[in-house]
Amino acid sequence: MDVFLQGFWDFAGDYWWLIFPIMGVAGGIGKAWERASRQRHERRLETIRIKGEIKAAQIAARGQSSPPRGRPQQIASEPQVASNQLLERLFAEHDEITARWLDYELDVAKLIAFPAMSDGRQPLTAAFLRAKKLADTLRPASADAKVSEQQIAEYLDAVGNYAVAFEVAERDARRLRDSTFTEAERKKLDRAQQLLKVAVDDTATQAERNIAYKRVREELDGLIMLSDAAVEVLEKQVAREITATPAAAEPVTPASVPEPERMPLRRDDERA
Repeated sequence: MDVFLQGFWDFAGDYWWLIFPIMGVAGGIGKAWERASRQRHERRLETIRIKGEIKAAQIAARGQSSPPRGRPQQIASEPQVASNQLLERLFAEHDEITARWLDYELDVAKLIAFPAMSDGRQPLTAAFLRAKKLADTLRPASADAKVSEQQIAEYLDAVGNYAVAFEVAERDARRLRDSTFTEAERKKLDRAQQLLKVAVDDTATQAERNIAYKRVREELDGLIMLSDAAVEVLEKQVAREITATPAAAEPVTPASVPEPERMPLRRDDERA
């Protein structure tokens, strides 16, 4: 045991500086988790408040012996109205998180800059994708849907976990950037990022954009898997009409503009 402790302190003495980046990473993820957890706590308090109002409305409906005309229907509708309001708020938060994720998923430039956000092999990204799937599964069809308190509570927790998982995965992806790739792979990513600027440049000719697009796909092949939706968005950007055509050039017509060449996608399991 003494030998083990001595070895540990020798290591700590030589690599004491590692404590600072480790603390920085842990602190960053901890702050994201704390912020998302606080939001979940606020949602739970709101749920408790709304449930209390529902129970009060139900008790009032049962205890009203001679209610005014129309009053029973109004009281009976209050629980459903409160549930609808809570679902609308949860839908809004659910959609906001999904939109933030799609901002990475559909933007090739962001995928190149933060590849971990699309890499299901990264533990935190995988956890986020699982949380997303569960939240999507538990989401009611509409805010007007008749759902039980248990279903609302389960959906509430799922959206909360979805928010936490995204915050943590995003912070980790921004920390990692391209550090999980080799030096040669990072150079390919840099070239792809530069070529991408040409591929979507309005001032470049269509031929230049097409060539740059093809080379972007070649540089990313085997490194980052683009979704079909991301490819479609990028191809539309590449094929859009040029806004700054030189005066001496002939006008570009749709028939004369070639479509960008589609490149086959390489899946993760095809990597050598």
